[in-house]
Amino acid sequence: MLKDEKEMKTRMHPMTCLGLDKESNKVGNSQYRAMIGSLLYLTSSKPDILFSVGLCVNFQQYPREFHLTVVKRIFRYLIGTSNVGLYFKYNKQFKLISYCDANYAGDKTEKRNTSGSCHFLGGNLVTWISKK
Repeated sequence: MLKDEKEMKTRMHPMTCLGLDKESNKVGNSQYRAMIGSLLYLTSSKPDILFSVGLCVNFQQYPREFHLTVVKRIFRYLIGTSNVGLYFKYNKQFKLISYCDANYAGDKTEKRNTSGSCHFLGGNLVTWISKK
């Protein structure tokens, strides 16, 4: 499906604003959901796509061609970054460091709060959370 497509260096175009698009054609729910499911599975080992996939998840009920184009761009990004992954280095210090951030009503589509955190153990990222 995407074998002959050009690789992308970014997950989403910086000016992309996903919303309910009523102008473009409808896309089959099962195809869109299958692609989103595959991307959600990959987020456990590729946290760099988590935000973009999280945005696309919101449109599973009524996906349009525009949303499918964004999902395909994420796949094209993955093709171009297949050699990038998580790296765990050895460290004698067993120190837990956590960071968190919150954005109140920053979601432009639903006006909901978004919060997230990441946790490092010995300098290695071991967990991350992002939720509305």
